[in-house]
Amino acid sequence: MLAETSISRCGNRCQAEAQAARAELRSLTPPEAGVAHALCETSLSFSYMPASRQTHIYKVAGECRIRADVHACSSESAGPVLVWIHGGGLIMGGRADLPAWQRDAYLDAGYSVVAIDYRLAPETKLPAITEDVEDACRWVRERFSTILRGGSQRTAVIGHSAGGYLTLMAGLRIQPSPGALVSFYGYGDIVGPWYTRPDPFYRQQPLVSRQEAEQAVGSVSISETPESHNRDRFYLYCRQQGLWPKEVAGRDPEAEPEFFRHFCPLHNLTEQYPPTLLLHGDCDTDVPYEQSALMAETLSRAGVENELVTIRNGEHGFDRQRDATATAALNRVLAFLGAHLA
Repeated sequence: MLAETSISRCGNRCQAEAQAARAELRSLTPPEAGVAHALCETSLSFSYMPASRQTHIYKVAGECRIRADVHACSSESAGPVLVWIHGGGLIMGGRADLPAWQRDAYLDAGYSVVAIDYRLAPETKLPAITEDVEDACRWVRERFSTILRGGSQRTAVIGHSAGGYLTLMAGLRIQPSPGALVSFYGYGDIVGPWYTRPDPFYRQQPLVSRQEAEQAVGSVSISETPESHNRDRFYLYCRQQGLWPKEVAGRDPEAEPEFFRHFCPLHNLTEQYPPTLLLHGDCDTDVPYEQSALMAETLSRAGVENELVTIRNGEHGFDRQRDATATAALNRVLAFLGAHLA
């Protein structure tokens, strides 16, 4: 709902804050070059709660509005900003996938969090998806001094699974470079056999037909997964047939290897790459643990500061539920961020 404001437990003071915020948001500059710098949609919560959430449209691409949720600290001077990127094979998922307990841990540590959407494959292809992430990070840099009222210019990018891949791509594409990158079970090589060959693990499930896969997706660009969907069937089909790179990029990796090279962080690392933290379970059946191990090895050879946190017996998505393992992993993340965004 446009310009919807929820006010609770704070009386006249918060009503005045809400009115001032709406006036400020209306004053933001108009869209430029396809990126919606103006705040087009807002969901505000002013109360004695520790944080407020604002939903922004950071970019308009054709008819597709691409949103970001800003979770701002309640302190007078918001700390560094974390850009959070969801997973889902670039095919599904959304900004609301950010686990609440992780969001709260970041906020409690003094960070503000911007959880972003991006256009989804296969309706949108890989180059445009990575451009969305670039535009989101640019929007954060240009606008959060207003949105987050005095926030630091220091930013980090954090992503999970395919969001981890986009995080590692951000290290190549975003200028100025983020202060740190954090990849949860991400990957740096999208043309290795694990993605370009039929996957034995996924082929243990009944095979998805081409027809069923095509019926699960559409032809119009979207940046948010519909409430009722079966886009996971398209992902499963891609993994069973070894077609993920071809379907997501719209190119054949065997016929056009040089095109894909530009979208493989593993093959483009230099000493200018940001400090990187990699977290990965060694029993991951979706993204092989080897993907993070190879990134760590290549980062070290390039002279880039990095850490690899191996989760023993950890599966894909080991951090979704808050338990001792996930909490310990997040503490490593907070320590890494504290060292590089101080």
